[in-house]
Amino acid sequence: MTSTPPPDEHALHAYVDGRLEPAQRAAVAAWLQAHPAQAACVAGWKRDAEALRAAHAGLEPEMATLALTPAAIRRGLQQRRRTLVAMAASCVLALGLGTGLGWQLRESRLAIQRVPMADAVAAYRLFADVDAHPGVALEVQRRTELEPWLRTHFGNAGVVPDLRAQGYVLRGGQLLSTPEGAAAMLVYSDADGARIGLYLRPRSGPMPTGERRDGRLLAQYWAEGETAFALVGPATQTRMRTIAPLLRSQG
Repeated sequence: MTSTPPPDEHALHAYVDGRLEPAQRAAVAAWLQAHPAQAACVAGWKRDAEALRAAHAGLEPEMATLALTPAAIRRGLQQRRRTLVAMAASCVLALGLGTGLGWQLRESRLAIQRVPMADAVAAYRLFADVDAHPGVALEVQRRTELEPWLRTHFGNAGVVPDLRAQGYVLRGGQLLSTPEGAAAMLVYSDADGARIGLYLRPRSGPMPTGERRDGRLLAQYWAEGETAFALVGPATQTRMRTIAPLLRSQG
């Protein structure tokens, strides 16, 4: 089997900045789909770039011009290259899980550890965010395939919730492996195509119940027994706030 060559540094920068031709962008997206850890890193660079653009948008014209001078751009590129090298060294290549039921998600042990369920947000961006990765297909499409696997790894917590009454239909799931053990991202969408993701994995320590914003996303997290959960989706999805308490009450 011929493996797809990894994109070089220039291609990754161009992908983050939206400067690739459609065919090139599709090739990079396909490679990132097969390498979730690197994809999570690239998603972080994209957030940084969006934050930088948002910051510049609020500057006075002369200040924005100063921030975007060639010297400033060169400094930014040099910093991004240093970040790329550091993150590439910390990312572990993703491998197949079992008989092909997903990819291993071995995120870097950097700042991502300092926020609750950061791996859930990374998994959402990779497998559920259609704007970031429109070509990514979920490995498992049917509830009948998902639930036996979830039951095996999570016992009574391994249930695929029925959220049709809340306006969301199951689209499928991605089975993963993390440093804590087996994990899964269950993806749902509403009638408008907006997606939310329910992520579960073994609890690695004390898990408070709470929520946090990560860019345009909202993550609500909690634990039941030895299983940690996170419901992730666009912060504009107000209905999502009612779903997490419902799921907790069913646990």
